[in-house]
Amino acid sequence: MTNSVYTPQATKKLYRSRTDKMLAGVAGGWAAYLGVDAAILRIALVAGVFFTAGFAIPVYVAAWLLTPERPGES
Repeated sequence: MTNSVYTPQATKKLYRSRTDKMLAGVAGGWAAYLGVDAAILRIALVAGVFFTAGFAIPVYVAAWLLTPERPGES
């Protein structure tokens, strides 16, 4: 018989970064959440602004307003 004990994984939470930021920390926080480099997300955001005729700008502002800042980071 196997003794299997349930060990819950830590829940990942989405925050804006206080340290890895250029404007508001949105790309840095999303990059940490997704496990990718923040530069990739920043390049994708700039490309999204051009390819969507600026629609990515209000999306970024909404993410800025709705994503909480990471607590305890300085």
